[in-house]
Amino acid sequence: MAAFINEQIRASEVELTGMRGEKLGVVSREEALTLARSQGADLVCTSLMSSPPPCSLLPKGKGKALAQEQKKTSPKSSSQPTGKQGKGNSKEKVKELRFTAHIEEHDYETKLRQADKHLRSGKPVQLVVRASGAKEAAAAKTVIERLLADLKEVGLRETGIQSSGKGSQVKVNPK
Repeated sequence: MAAFINEQIRASEVELTGMRGEKLGVVSREEALTLARSQGADLVCTSLMSSPPPCSLLPKGKGKALAQEQKKTSPKSSSQPTGKQGKGNSKEKVKELRFTAHIEEHDYETKLRQADKHLRSGKPVQLVVRASGAKEAAAAKTVIERLLADLKEVGLRETGIQSSGKGSQVKVNPK
């Protein structure tokens, strides 16, 4: 996978690492770009597989060199079998709860109780809100934000809210 640089990064939030390798935490994309510009650096994201994606501040020009280097090595690394990722993984399975963007109140309460029960038993939960189009994406994010507010007593979000045209999702770990 190629590296994404500055404005090519589309995530609303990123997990930022500074110029000297210090962890700066989860910040908005705009804040990260402003910080990069003020330090004369590039904002570089090498993986979009997590939410929020991990991004680093690198000296100007280093990001482009990294992207070209990854492009050269990409065909070699992609030929490895990908089927072994799930095997030998001792991580606990995450319970995924799916919602619709325009969920009925009773259904919302039922799913909320399920999420609360899983979090209280020490299991992480992936909350997924599906939208039927880009017009419903805002409603999907609103449902996620409401869920996070209702679950704040029993869980902490691990990831930022990941939104797309098809909906929004967030992972919540038990407190």
